[in-house]
Amino acid sequence: MKITVAHSPDSDDAFMHYGLSSGKVANEGIEFSHLLADIETLNKAAFEGTYEVSAVSFHAYAHLTDKYLLLPHGSSMGDNYGPIVVARQDGPSSLDGVTVAIPGLLTTAFLALQLFKPDVQYTVMPFDQILEAVRDGQVTAGLLIHEGQLTYGEEGLKKIVDLGEWWNEQTGGLPLPLGGNVIRRDLGPDMVSKVSRILHDSIAYSLDHRDEALDYALQYGRGLDRSKADKFVGMYVNQLTLDYGERGRTAVQRLYDEAFTRGVLPTRIVAEFAS
Repeated sequence: MKITVAHSPDSDDAFMHYGLSSGKVANEGIEFSHLLADIETLNKAAFEGTYEVSAVSFHAYAHLTDKYLLLPHGSSMGDNYGPIVVARQDGPSSLDGVTVAIPGLLTTAFLALQLFKPDVQYTVMPFDQILEAVRDGQVTAGLLIHEGQLTYGEEGLKKIVDLGEWWNEQTGGLPLPLGGNVIRRDLGPDMVSKVSRILHDSIAYSLDHRDEALDYALQYGRGLDRSKADKFVGMYVNQLTLDYGERGRTAVQRLYDEAFTRGVLPTRIVAEFAS
C-alpha cells in the first residue's frame, strides 16, 4: 500500500513528521511518501481528494467532510496566540477602512479574521510575501501565519490584533484551531486506524527526541535561528498535537459553530474524527 502524506514545508510540520520520514518509526509495510506544499495549495488539492493524508486548514475541512476524516492527532492550535494582523509603526491601529493582505481564502486565519471583523476588506497574497509587503508599504496591513508571528517586530511592524488572543478571550480560554491532519475515508476503517497509529507514533517520537527532530526541522525554518525555531515548534507541536483531548475537540466544534452562527460558513459542521 502506498500512502502520500502531504504537509507544508514549515518547521512545525517537518518536526511532527520527522519520526516517520527519518525511518525512526516503523512503517508497518506501508510505503509512505511525503509531499510538501503551502497550506492553501494543500487545501485546494484536498477538494479533489488528491492525497490519502494531508494537512489542511480547519476552514477548508468544513468543506471536505464528505471525503476526509480528522485524524485524532496532528493539530496546530494557537493557545492564547495565533495569526497576527500587523501594520507599519506609522500605520493604522484598527482595521476600520483597512484592506488586509491574507494568506488564502481557505485558511483558518482568514476565517478567524472574518469572525473578528465580519466586514473586513482583504486581498489575497502568498503567505511568505505578506510581511515584506507590509514592511515595504505595498499593503497597509497583513495577516501573518507561520514564522512571521515571531519576527514581525524585527521588521519594524506593530500588532493590530492577535487572533489567538482574541479567540481565547471570546471563548473563555479555548485554543484557536488552525490546521489539522486529515485522512481519506475511502481507505477503510482498518487502514485508517493503522495509518493513524503510525502518524501518532511519529509525533510522539519527535516530542520524545526534541533536539534530534529540531535539527531536522531547522532546514524548513526560513531563516529562524535555533532558539526561535524551537519556540515556534513548541507553539504548534505539543500535547494538543499528540491528542486533541476534550479541550481541543471542543475548540474545533466551537469554531465551526461560531462560523455558522455568524454566517461565515453556509452549513453547520460537526467535526468527525477517525477512531
